[in-house]
Amino acid sequence: MLNIASILIGLVTLLLGIVAFMPLLGWLNWFVIPIGIVGIAVGALSSTNGGRNLNIVLVVIFALRLMLGGGII
Repeated sequence: MLNIASILIGLVTLLLGIVAFMPLLGWLNWFVIPIGIVGIAVGALSSTNGGRNLNIVLVVIFALRLMLGGGII
């Protein structure tokens, strides 16, 4: 059950992160990354690793995007 919750959190993170990839909306990553971290925590409590791994990949991708944009754009 926690794995499904983690996957759902990951899907929300993915949808918001896709919006954050638009030019001049990079600041949205400051809100997307903590949502992904919550998904990692929920996935860590699960017996399977699918949701946790999804959220780890998303957080890494969006953190790289945030660093490339200088933290703002």
